This record gives sequence, structure tokens and C-alpha cells, in this order.
Amino acid sequence: MATATRPADERLRSAGVLRKLLNRPELGAVAGAILVFAFFAVVAGDDGFLTSTGTISYLEVSAQLGIIVIPVAMLMIAGEFDLSVGSMIGAAGILIALPTAEFGWPMWSALLLAFAVALLVGFINGYLVVTTGLPSFIVTLAMLFALRGATIGFTRLITGRTQVSGVQSEGFLAGIFGGEVAGIPVSILWWVLLGALGTWILLRTTFGNWIFGTGGDPVAARNVGVPVRRVKILLFMATSASATLLAAITVLDAGSADVLRGTLREFQAIIATVIGGVLLTGGYGSVIGPMFGALIFGMVSQGIFFTGVNTDWFQVFLGVMLLIAVLVNNYIRKKASEAR
Repeated sequence: MATATRPADERLRSAGVLRKLLNRPELGAVAGAILVFAFFAVVAGDDGFLTSTGTISYLEVSAQLGIIVIPVAMLMIAGEFDLSVGSMIGAAGILIALPTAEFGWPMWSALLLAFAVALLVGFINGYLVVTTGLPSFIVTLAMLFALRGATIGFTRLITGRTQVSGVQSEGFLAGIFGGEVAGIPVSILWWVLLGALGTWILLRTTFGNWIFGTGGDPVAARNVGVPVRRVKILLFMATSASATLLAAITVLDAGSADVLRGTLREFQAIIATVIGGVLLTGGYGSVIGPMFGALIFGMVSQGIFFTGVNTDWFQVFLGVMLLIAVLVNNYIRKKASEAR
């Protein structure tokens, strides 16, 4: 006996592929990465861009930015900025190099000191933002100058220089923070690992929902029980910790530290995050998009080198890409709203 087919509910519409794509915050960054790769593959493919060495070079540059981009993106989704991460890289590098090279500390103790100070700095940033109501832009900008000034002052006071060299590390810690694994720089592995962790947190955990709620409407989020203050403080601590991780990788790789290392990284991280589809107003974005934003950064910085063009033009590209990214993101958001 044939059964009657139930008529489709007119209120239900299947989401088309285009609508799904428009709802993805990383769409613009993925498309941009493909275009940038195609451009340099054609222009600089015969000059080394497509070789394994060329690929590793731009992936390593991407990873060095991407390590801090991931927590910066999560913080921006929560509606806040951290402009102190660049200074934190320099400060953490000195905190690792100075005790080991000048005072003979074991590397593990210097790393513990650097991460402890970083977590304290992140806590102070977050605490000041949530208790004073001051914009995070102002609070972390002040921390940027305070950290950099203190790093330069103490380093010159102790060593008479702004650089600390002679850092040596062997064994377990050297394998975690420096060197290569199967020919792949450890920074790339850290980048991929943190990207997977950040994506899982945002999409699969309660804390991820809290991040989106905090950035979307903090008052409404607080009214339904989201610990908005705690979320923001933890994210500020995460950005500082990621800066210290990058500092540890660079110090153990180069065997030295510089007080100015990390300069402008905060702005590069924000640019890569915005290119990745995270809204400046918070409440919308992903980790995958900013990872592709960091990839674009790496491909362009190394691609220009392979083409032989003066690398000074790279700054022009960053400014243009930031403006284009904001315009594209606004357009995609508008189209996504119309498609609903």
C-alpha cells in the first residue's frame, strides 16, 4: 500500500551553497590566499617560490605571525584589542635570554619566569579594561609603551646594550621551542596546533559560545549568566602567553634576544585578523580566517623577496589589504544578511 508523501513545509528553505559560503567569515581570506598564491606562482614560480625551500620560508613567516594571530582573533571576537603583544614579544625574549646568558639560569626557569610575567601582564590588561571601562585600545597602548620602555631600560642598565646574545639550549626544551621536526620548523607545528585548538574552543565548547556572546552583546550575555569579565581577562592572558611562546621560539632559534623584536607585530596581527573576516566591532569571526590572513602575510612578504622587488613596498600592500579586507567583509556581511 502506497503511503502518502507529506508536502514540504513552505516555511522551511534549504540553504544554498552560496548562502552557506557568504555566512563563512573566512571566505574573503581563503579567496585572497588563493589569488596571492596564484599570482606569485606565476610571477616568481621559477625564482624559487614554488620550491620546497620557498614554501617552508613563507609558511615559517606565516607561522611566526599566526601564533599570536589566533588568540588576538579570539580576543577581537570578544570585542577587545591588545596592542601590547608586540612589546610583550620583546620583553619575554629578554626575560628568557637575560637570566640564561648573563646569570646562568637554567632555560626552564627562565621560560617559567617569562610566561609568569606574561600572564601577569595579560591579567593587568584585562582587569583594567573590565574594571575601569576604559577602551582596551587605550589600556593596551599604554602597556605597549610601558613594557617597551621597561625592557629597554633594564636591559641597558644590566648589559649596557639592547641585545642579549649567547643563549644556548639543548635537549627537551630545544626540541619543543626550536629547531625542526622532519624538516618542518617547529613554529609551523605550533601554528597548526594552536589553530586547531582555537577552532575547537570557538565551535565546540561553552567557552567559545561565551566569547561570541561577549563580543556580540556583553549586557545580554551577562544577563544570561556569561562571565563576561572572566572571559575577557582570560583572553588577554592568552594573547600575552602567545607572544611569549613566539619569543621563546625566536630566542632559541636565533640564540639571542633584542628589545625591539616584535615591533609592529600588534598591528600586523590585527591586519591579518581583519583580513580573516573578524569584525572590528566583535561578535563575529573565526580562527581559520585569521590563519589564512597570516598565510597571505607570509606569502606576500616572501613572494616579494623572490620577485626581487624592493621589500619596502610590503608596507604599502599591508595598508591596501587592510582597507580592501574591511570593504569586502562589510559587503559579504551585507549579502549574507540579504540572503537570510
